[in-house]
Amino acid sequence: MGGWTIVGDSFKGGDVKLVTEHLIESSRKSNVDYGAEFLAENEHQYPPATEDEERRIIKKLDFILVPMLFFTATMGAVDKVSQGTAAIYGYIPDNNLTGSQYSWLGSILFLGSLVGMFPMSFFLQRFPLGKVLVTASLFWSSLTLLLCVGRSFAGLAAIRFLMGFVECAIVPGCTLVCGRFYSKGEIATRLAFVFAFASSVINGFLSWLVGYFHHSTVPAWKFLYILVGSISFLWGCLMWVYLPDSPLNAKFLTNQEKVYVVRRIIRKSNGGVQNNNWDWQQVKEAVLDSKTYVIFFFNIGINICNGGLSTFSSIIIFNLGFNAMKASLMGIPTGVIATLATIFFTFLCNKFNNKRCLIAIISLIPPVVGSAIIYAVDRSNVAPQLVGLYLLYFYFAPYVVMMSLAQANTSGNTKKSVTYSINYLGYCVGALIGPQTFRANQAPRYTGGFIALLCSFLICMMFAGIYWAICIWENSKKSRKYDENEVYSEKPVSRDEKEIDDEEYYDLSDSQRKHFRYTT
Repeated sequence: MGGWTIVGDSFKGGDVKLVTEHLIESSRKSNVDYGAEFLAENEHQYPPATEDEERRIIKKLDFILVPMLFFTATMGAVDKVSQGTAAIYGYIPDNNLTGSQYSWLGSILFLGSLVGMFPMSFFLQRFPLGKVLVTASLFWSSLTLLLCVGRSFAGLAAIRFLMGFVECAIVPGCTLVCGRFYSKGEIATRLAFVFAFASSVINGFLSWLVGYFHHSTVPAWKFLYILVGSISFLWGCLMWVYLPDSPLNAKFLTNQEKVYVVRRIIRKSNGGVQNNNWDWQQVKEAVLDSKTYVIFFFNIGINICNGGLSTFSSIIIFNLGFNAMKASLMGIPTGVIATLATIFFTFLCNKFNNKRCLIAIISLIPPVVGSAIIYAVDRSNVAPQLVGLYLLYFYFAPYVVMMSLAQANTSGNTKKSVTYSINYLGYCVGALIGPQTFRANQAPRYTGGFIALLCSFLICMMFAGIYWAICIWENSKKSRKYDENEVYSEKPVSRDEKEIDDEEYYDLSDSQRKHFRYTT
């Protein structure tokens, strides 16, 4: 019987046709990863990649894929936060909204995400990932344009709900795409750039720009939605052609580069690249995984700040005595601060191995200080109030760090989709709660809102510590169960053997992979 051998990063001396037949036959039983099939069919054509070639490919991904995902995610976020700046241009009186109705328009988007999360999770797993993400982008940009015709709370609420239903594809979709191109150790920094808080910068600039249209017969807030929706829609049309589902159909990669990208993901991250089958066993495992729920509750806590600030940040700055155009410009630094903080702390994650939970805890200290300053300092002291507000935006760094942990610590395509759905569920719950903590009858101090933020940050520190402890315990349990010194052998592997060499070719969950260790 012909055999095949894995030596280092390539097949040598074996029957490649037999390997391919073995994988395709096994896929009927074991859900072979599509990347593994591609690798088996093409790997023999190219020598192993050198370090210089790997660095060149990573740089190519950084300059092409990351900007694609960055702008897709950013425009979805701009659609959401533009309500805050629309409010200072007459959005509330023009639509006959009360204070509580405005708060609910901030929350109802995330209520739509709660309803849409599991259907979108299924679509992201079952259908081409890039196409699902771009389709969602085209829908939410179209709905943003429809906000211009809103005349009442009911109409605006219906549109915002539908926006939330499709926008919930952003975080899990972009995270899944990143995970198909980058290894576990690289994912944190890339997610920091993909989810960079540029929405506040773009929204602030566009809001300042529309301020010059205040003499027009069309209200400035409508011009804002027209600009945001149009830019987002045109970008979605472009991404329909170019955004890939995985390395297998990336137009910007050569066939040799695809082989190298797939090989390093399978070998270095001990995980798969793509499989569109829906595995109910992995669904069960995701639902029963304690780590999933720790991230879920962490996301609730951290996104109370997100929901509150995205809806009320511009109003808070406006209430400090700035006019609408200046308030728009004063909101730009919030995005810069959140982005720089996220890049800095994710850089630390790459520099110090297995310290992400500790780094997340440390990065929560600035927003704790910021919420304390805003609560304690009198509102007439504008400079300290602005410092406190800007420090709150450090909250985005621990959010991205913990999301990168969820990516690094989850294997299995279906399990990833379900896990991210549950994580995003926490995001939606927290963001839904956030606007409700800022009560109209407490303006302009919003005492209850800032107390809620302070408490939520402290609770998030606790959950980051719990996640850390669980990962250490599960790694210890795996080490006791499996031989830590076992390595890939160079002996021939027959078609019927169940060696560890086969493990990397199947769509297996992290608990099923005995060499998989959780990042802390």
